[in-house]
Amino acid sequence: MSEAVDWQVAVRRAGGLARPGPRGSRAELRALITVLRTAAREAPRHVGAITGLHAAAEAAARVPVYVVDRPRWAEANVEMFAHLTGGLLPAATRPGAARIAGEEMGVVLSLLSTKVLGQFDPFTAGAPGRLLLVAPNVLHIERELDLDAMDFRMWVCLHEQTHAVQFAAAPWLADHLRTKMRSVVDEVADSDDALARIARAARAVVETLGSLRGEPRPHEMGGALVEAFLDEEERAAMGEVVAVMSLLEGHADVVMDEVGPARLPSVRRIRASFEKRRDGTSAPDVLLRRLLGMDAKVAQYRNGARFVRDVVARVGHDGLNAVWTGAEHLPSAAEIADPDAWVRRVHG
Repeated sequence: MSEAVDWQVAVRRAGGLARPGPRGSRAELRALITVLRTAAREAPRHVGAITGLHAAAEAAARVPVYVVDRPRWAEANVEMFAHLTGGLLPAATRPGAARIAGEEMGVVLSLLSTKVLGQFDPFTAGAPGRLLLVAPNVLHIERELDLDAMDFRMWVCLHEQTHAVQFAAAPWLADHLRTKMRSVVDEVADSDDALARIARAARAVVETLGSLRGEPRPHEMGGALVEAFLDEEERAAMGEVVAVMSLLEGHADVVMDEVGPARLPSVRRIRASFEKRRDGTSAPDVLLRRLLGMDAKVAQYRNGARFVRDVVARVGHDGLNAVWTGAEHLPSAAEIADPDAWVRRVHG
């Protein structure tokens, strides 16, 4: 008997497959790292000024910051997944099964490692978490979109450090999310319909391919492959997690844009360019995003940002900050779509 996933295989496969990213002179790369670290330290102050979460912003400024390459980002995420699923996944019973699972995880992470600009991880390192900034991806995007490098690097750090402020303002939130996610994993791991789920996954791939030809796609909350493995009850539980993630991502998107042109002169151009890129263009890119749930990630940003803007328009950032006071004040999936309902429930 062994673990369900060979985590070291996942690390090696992701590191071996991850493309190195754009080239730069030694001086240029040193400057990139220095600017990202400096921006990460400065960003919480701006987040605190916008949100009113000053004490949380001070705590976020002390979060460890790691400027990493793509293989190291993948390795950090393997650590996070291993931490989140520890003791839940059934042990591998067939020879080589754990290695194959590790290989598959490594392939997926190698693909995602080229997409992620930054990530706040509140789970692996414990309070106050850790911030990962993926230097080659930041460099690639600012070159591809011809963006002001100083503005864009700060913009990225504002988003990720907003997450650090969120978890500092709500010290209970990491455990709340961990419990919800582990509950879903536990239910899937204990299920006895693995073959039926695999058949659904195969159908999901076919449906996703069909969606590229303009046919309707039924998967709404996550990637086609993820959704295929969830039954109705598990999807409802995942819906609670998605609602919280929508809030977190949308809140970070709103905050990073509210810093405004006084601090980031090109912020509006960055947002316009970045939104176009988020939508993707090529069929392989669209297929990958739909299978892995990256379409859902984009929807989280947009739905959550709409919720945050509507709530702030009604009750200000101080009123929105009620979400950080307890799990009972988190918005449901229905309230993400109907911000007035959340305002009525929480503020009367």
